[in-house]
Amino acid sequence: MMKKKKSIIIIIISILLVIGIAIGLYFILNDKDKLTVSERNWVNESIGTIQNINVVNNVNVFGKDGSGVYYDFIKDFETEYGLNINPITFNEGSNPSGITFGVKQSISENDILFYTDHYVLVSKNNDIISQEENLNGKTIEEEEFEKLDEKTRKQFEENSIKVQEQIIEAINQIKVLEKENIKKIEEWQSNIALITINSHVNPLKAKYKKNIKIAHFFDCIKSDVLKNLSLFVKDEVPETKAQTLKQEIVKPWLNYRVNLFVDNSNLTGSPVIMDSNYLYHNLFGKLEYENQYGMLKTDFTMLKPGLLHKANGGYIILQASDLLANPICYDALKKALLVKELNIENNMEQRSYMVMISLKPEPIPLNVKVLLLGDSNIYHTLLSLDPDFKKLFKIKVEFEETAPRTDVNITKLAKFVHSFSEKENMLPLDKCAMAKLVEYTSRLSDSQDKLSTRFNEVGEIVAEASTWARLAKKKLVTSEFIEKTLAERIERVKKYDSLYMEMIKENTLIINTDGAEVGVINGLTVLSIGDYTFGKPAKITANTYMGKNGIIDIEREIEMSGSSHSKGVLILSGYLGETFAQDFPLSLTASLCFEQLYNGVDGDSASSTELYAILSSLSEIPIKQSIAVTGSVDQKGHIQPIGGINEKIEGFYQVCKQRGLNGEHGVIMPIQNVKNLNLSDEVINSVKEGKFHIYAISSIDEGIEILTGVPAGKKNKEGKFPAGTIKYLAYEKLKRYAENAKENK
Repeated sequence: MMKKKKSIIIIIISILLVIGIAIGLYFILNDKDKLTVSERNWVNESIGTIQNINVVNNVNVFGKDGSGVYYDFIKDFETEYGLNINPITFNEGSNPSGITFGVKQSISENDILFYTDHYVLVSKNNDIISQEENLNGKTIEEEEFEKLDEKTRKQFEENSIKVQEQIIEAINQIKVLEKENIKKIEEWQSNIALITINSHVNPLKAKYKKNIKIAHFFDCIKSDVLKNLSLFVKDEVPETKAQTLKQEIVKPWLNYRVNLFVDNSNLTGSPVIMDSNYLYHNLFGKLEYENQYGMLKTDFTMLKPGLLHKANGGYIILQASDLLANPICYDALKKALLVKELNIENNMEQRSYMVMISLKPEPIPLNVKVLLLGDSNIYHTLLSLDPDFKKLFKIKVEFEETAPRTDVNITKLAKFVHSFSEKENMLPLDKCAMAKLVEYTSRLSDSQDKLSTRFNEVGEIVAEASTWARLAKKKLVTSEFIEKTLAERIERVKKYDSLYMEMIKENTLIINTDGAEVGVINGLTVLSIGDYTFGKPAKITANTYMGKNGIIDIEREIEMSGSSHSKGVLILSGYLGETFAQDFPLSLTASLCFEQLYNGVDGDSASSTELYAILSSLSEIPIKQSIAVTGSVDQKGHIQPIGGINEKIEGFYQVCKQRGLNGEHGVIMPIQNVKNLNLSDEVINSVKEGKFHIYAISSIDEGIEILTGVPAGKKNKEGKFPAGTIKYLAYEKLKRYAENAKENK
């Protein structure tokens, strides 16, 4: 269809050119003062090819002195038509007016533009125009011309001037007509093109009339097509490599393409974008370049969107730590959110030594909700150091690491495991395996009543269990493989745990699990090595004697204890003062020590254990070494909950198991920590069988009775402790210390 339109336009242009030339000849033929009737007839037949003259190099101007009006005309004529002026020879001929004409046999009549008996103007093969002296139909050379008599030469010169004037006037009129015709043809072409363009553009403008920018874009296309119409109607010439290297062919229609920047046509709601690549160009878009013959080239179709462009009108979720690792991205994000505009800037151009011609795209209005995910440390750091942070991120939401252990949440966890298994092409879990996984998530949350939301770790357990099941050629993951996975994960990282067990076994670390000793007790500690946490017993000793120094914590004195541990030790003085020093001042010095512990100690979970050791030392009642203790205490003697209860119990259980369980081993723990118990099946089975015991207590009195087998003692109405009880014996020793101290003053 396009080729057909081009052919019609070319035919119409040719017709108009012929009409223009005819009009030019009309003006020439009606100049009666300068041309005879015969000359006008001759010109009418021979001047029709002037508009087709092509470009030729090397200019030779013929005339007597190479100057004057004729010289100027030739130069103008050459510039206008890009001609080459050369000489040519003619045979003899004449016309009715008596002026001699010459026609070369190899030249057709259509090649002749104008000539008289002295000068000829010829177009040969549409390439050459020349004027030459002519005598009796023969061209004379310059030497022969000089030999002519004065009258003949003068006649030549007079006739030459006439011919030159007539030619110049005729061609000038033709040039004017040609310009007018070209202008009219261009107007006509524009009108035809406008009709064609409107038939395509107007329906689109009507469809998107509410969008001013799209309507303006269509108007610009119309204007540009009309401006470059000649490039649309001319025939396409095959492009050679040399032409490509010299200059690129102009193709304005390439500017009318549409770069589909972001496509949200398949979305049912607002876009939600989440990615892990926080490079500048991935967030804010970029302008790409292509290398053409050693030069970098780009255009608007090489504009590529970033994550913010894709999320515009919706939401984007970013990891705060990854974003802050690239300060340029964080600053650019703040700027975009503050001005509510998004620019595409090639950040690399600012640091490049090359000068590149680039584009400056129009800023895009930005309407996006940014969600930053991070821990509380990052939040409070940004809040205190960045004044813009609070302006931009006004809503703070804290996510819980645990969820209530309800049937609904257990079902949701099962759905997560199922979808994760399908997505990662893993084996499904049976109900027993799922139950075991629920128990594990409760242990991660450190509560029987909650589930952990650390889904990444849950997924790792499921994936590893599926691998063990495949190796066993099973089609389902059973509880056996979940247990194997948990055991193997501990086995791979229990290097230091094993070293402690080896030292205890060899008595390098002295831990007694049999018998009873005065002022000696097994406390429970928790050690963390990276992401692995394990519990082990620690020997705590206490010595009491008369003095005024109170309780001396050896770890505190040598600065190996933390503030929490020091606080716990000082609480013991308050308990002892309230319990035993109502009738006399305390004259006590008690030293406490964590034996063979060289890396420091912190936390108050051993405060009750230390108090038991002091009471044992004061009462001189031995403590059973088969029982370990954990739990903090307040000044009133109430036991308080602690952390790491499962690791502590399992740690002491492993030591007792290594030496042989005899039914006397066990652990005393705070009653508040019962809900935190998520022990291994091995420990649970040993407790059920009576080989190992767990005692949950709420006061110091309960604990000391379990450890010694002797009643703690409670004051009667007279304020006295029953004889033979732990507190009675301790009271009597403290009273004796006070009396001795009074006597020694």
